[in-house]
Amino acid sequence: MCGRYAASRSPEDLAGIFGIERWDPEETLEPDYNVAPTKEVYAVLDRPLKDAEDKEPVRQLRRLTWGLVPSWAKTPEGGARMINARAETVHEKPSYRRAFAARRCILPADGYYEWATGKQERELEVEGKGKRARKQPYFVTPADGSVFAMAGLYEFWRDKTLPDDHPRAWWVTCSVLTTEAETAPLAAGPDDGPRSLSDIHPRMPLMLTPDRWDAWLDPARTDPDQLTDLLAPPPAGLMRAFPIGTAVSNVRNNGPELVKELAAPEEGTLF
Repeated sequence: MCGRYAASRSPEDLAGIFGIERWDPEETLEPDYNVAPTKEVYAVLDRPLKDAEDKEPVRQLRRLTWGLVPSWAKTPEGGARMINARAETVHEKPSYRRAFAARRCILPADGYYEWATGKQERELEVEGKGKRARKQPYFVTPADGSVFAMAGLYEFWRDKTLPDDHPRAWWVTCSVLTTEAETAPLAAGPDDGPRSLSDIHPRMPLMLTPDRWDAWLDPARTDPDQLTDLLAPPPAGLMRAFPIGTAVSNVRNNGPELVKELAAPEEGTLF
């Protein structure tokens, strides 16, 4: 699952990393250390420029809304619930299969947040003695400090209640693909913390390594068999996870302090 993530890199940084050919400085987003559903996010995508004579795809950095609204939806209200798409079924689900075939993107991140229930709390809960389980937030990020390139889909939705020239007539929304969390040991982490990503949560965002970026973004690739090969999990051992403060649990909190590593999980949430 991916319900919250951090994205602090500038458009200039992303342009260098992904080979961006076109982005509008007026669409610059501020660094966001608490990206939540329905927020605007950066997406890397290959698509012809609007009204251009040359219909060859151009690599662009665009602002999309996180929470996919299918083109056939009557209203956009369900978008907040469609922030994730399962990689195992994305090719067959009506809400995602068209976007999977032709509208794929990369959602750049520093890493993502996940909440784990501490061992002591879980034991009490099993025994029926615990109240609401206390959850320890973790930040999961590439161990080498590189960009976390999440596989994504994007879609267009037309609000038919508005005229064509209205700025909100068209919505462009996106979703993060998820896969089974790694069971292999983490590249790094606290000694008293989780040993693998699956210890924290059974799902994780599908991270694309650089060798898959071009193929994933290529809109000419529409064969499901070719595309499903790109959904394989990345090599194990690329990630680290560390405990952070509970301030991240409040979406109103934002800033680099949210990803500050704690020396150990907070009291009562030890693994």
